[in-house]
Amino acid sequence: MRLHELRPVPGSRPKPTRVGRGIGSGLGKTAGRGHKGQKARSGGGVRPGFEGGQMPLSRRVPKRGFTNIFKRKLAVVNVGDLERFESGTVVTPELLREAGLVKKARDGVKILGDGEITKPLIVRAQAASRQAIAKIEAAGGRVEVI
Repeated sequence: MRLHELRPVPGSRPKPTRVGRGIGSGLGKTAGRGHKGQKARSGGGVRPGFEGGQMPLSRRVPKRGFTNIFKRKLAVVNVGDLERFESGTVVTPELLREAGLVKKARDGVKILGDGEITKPLIVRAQAASRQAIAKIEAAGGRVEVI
């Protein structure tokens, strides 16, 4: 058997029911929607979270705290991930993005101390943990906070 010879097992993929196609189909006229009412109309139905007029769950539960809209969201890169660069390389957020270590464009990059590093690198990032700075400097490199 070849890949192009594969077919679904007969009966495993039923044809979709065609509604509103005449009285003989069994689902003609109202097409299974019943007579009148909100759900019978085109575009009808209730919005997500609507509970029929009952106080919705999102308004019933108590609210606590607040969200700081000025909080910086930093992308995280571990020291062990920097081992892939050549020694003496200036590691910048742009270089990390090109290497695929940082995927989302956040407010910056923070270097964390997980893993080991043996090459001396110059790391430029928005933030770095004390442990990461110690490991990079022990390997002969340095960290510049930008």
